[in-house]
Amino acid sequence: MVYTCAYFPDENASLEEAQRAKLDLVCRKLWLKPGETVVEAGCGWGALALHMARHYGVRVKAFNISHEQIEFARARAMREGLTSRVEFLEDDYRNIVGRYDAFVSVGMLEHVGSDYYPDFARVLHRAIGDHGRALLHFIGKSHPEPFSIWIRKRIFPGAYVPALSEVAQALEPYDFCLLDLENLRSHYARTLECWLQAFERSYEIVAERFGIAFARMWRFYLAGSIAGFRVGSLQLFQLLFAGKNCSSMPSTRERLYAPSNEGNKRDAECIPVTY
Repeated sequence: MVYTCAYFPDENASLEEAQRAKLDLVCRKLWLKPGETVVEAGCGWGALALHMARHYGVRVKAFNISHEQIEFARARAMREGLTSRVEFLEDDYRNIVGRYDAFVSVGMLEHVGSDYYPDFARVLHRAIGDHGRALLHFIGKSHPEPFSIWIRKRIFPGAYVPALSEVAQALEPYDFCLLDLENLRSHYARTLECWLQAFERSYEIVAERFGIAFARMWRFYLAGSIAGFRVGSLQLFQLLFAGKNCSSMPSTRERLYAPSNEGNKRDAECIPVTY
């Protein structure tokens, strides 16, 4: 179960295939190697943490404040025999301690709040120091501006969508080295279209269970978000960077997108696609 932007390796890929491709793209960008340690801030339902452990042989600590999501993730780890490699912690990301080879956060920065970006950056640097790698995947904007009042009230209370410059400013004090920046906004528009199609198939069930006002509100949110990504008022950034003394990253984009685990032959090529 994944509720973040998917990555469509070709125009005929299903949503499920695209979500798996996104998980794998994140792992390859981080250049994960067996035996390394990874910390994830805001792990959702646990899909990425489990994928990293299963396909790349790393050990993961994944943080989330949602009790329901943590319980779901723990149960899935148990079913898949991954409890020795993945630890799901019901805790705030600010309580991350220890040093890790890699830090990853997918779809959480939008919910941190701009006032707390310096705290977020301090935690990130504490986790990877000057030698680790990090990837941030987040909805963003081209320039700073207020976020939708309606979405903050009805969908994501307290959310804020940052400009890339605001995130960079928070990271600047730690002298990180930028390795790759990619905008996947067209992929998020496609993801939302898939979500809206699935929602429409269940519209009557949703309306009966939660009320017509809720169903119409959610339809409006999904359709409006599609428009936002299509016209460019919303962006989806993947920002990859490393500590200033990191020596374990690829030096070219060609290597960046190559599979880092020779035993993992699935999705051996991952070429950015724009629709």
